[in-house]
Amino acid sequence: MNISKWIEDIITSDKSLSMPIMTHPGIELLGKKVLDAVTDGEVHFQAIHALNERFPQAMACTAIMDLTVEAEAFGSQLCMSEHEVPTVTGRLLTSFEEVNALQIPSLDSARVPQYLKANAMAAAGINKPVFAGCIGPYSLAGRLFDMTEIMMAIYTEPQTATLLLEKCTEFLLSYCQAIKATGVAGVVMAEPAAGLLSDEDCFQYSSLYVKQIIEAVQDDSFAVILHNCGNTGHCTPAMLKTGAKGYHFGNKADMVEALKVCPADVLVMGNLDPVGIFKMALPEVVVRQTEELLNRTSSYPNFVISSGCDTPPEVPFANIEAFYQAVETYNNKCGR
Repeated sequence: MNISKWIEDIITSDKSLSMPIMTHPGIELLGKKVLDAVTDGEVHFQAIHALNERFPQAMACTAIMDLTVEAEAFGSQLCMSEHEVPTVTGRLLTSFEEVNALQIPSLDSARVPQYLKANAMAAAGINKPVFAGCIGPYSLAGRLFDMTEIMMAIYTEPQTATLLLEKCTEFLLSYCQAIKATGVAGVVMAEPAAGLLSDEDCFQYSSLYVKQIIEAVQDDSFAVILHNCGNTGHCTPAMLKTGAKGYHFGNKADMVEALKVCPADVLVMGNLDPVGIFKMALPEVVVRQTEELLNRTSSYPNFVISSGCDTPPEVPFANIEAFYQAVETYNNKCGR
């Protein structure tokens, strides 16, 4: 499909549209475990499909935001449990010499093939745009080198940090090219660690590398949505310099302030708290918070209401229903 035209149609639509980053409820609809979905591409696809069947209101579907797939491909050790998203344990790299010796993994490494399989099945089996997921280069470097250590290294060992970022970018570029080849509409690139940096450092150690990937894969058939839930607004200018077709903000950001500085011709998404609202709140609170955010952002037609990040496992279905009902009620009230 022409994703550029799709984005233009969303912006010119008279309705407020929604796209929460949400897959885990689909796993629960299947009666499966998180571990099943993150290790088996077919289960992953079935979860995306099941959730879309149960809640067809979203303008697009999203894959699981699993920020360990790429690190595992490089050789990182993971902690994997039945009901939680995997996490990276330990530190893979400790020195320039180790970074210099680091090999770029193939796309056959670890669970990468399973995620590509899920993307391909979703693109073929779901009659609406599907967005895959991947990690951003700085966040990947942090998982390989340790998050605290990479933040220090950009000042004390810039040569090491830069070399690692170049290798991370090379891999992610090839991964995103493979994702594009599956037929999905785009990818949500999660770069939360870059939100810990100043705007200047975010540009130098994240955006410059993200931009390389975007320039290689983004076109009228494929969109990159850059997600940075670590950004409180301080590094939005750096994010915008990547040239992504969409920007996704976490719940710590002020959506109105973000919309003020974002171009009117790109999608701007966010930012209901995935835990505090979607998982923990009562349905009536979900409704109130959804309506409040829609009212605050009503003068920005490029705004798409979403969760501030991937919603976690065990979000109550009543809260998901409340969210979509609130969006529908808002549109009806506004005569949309």
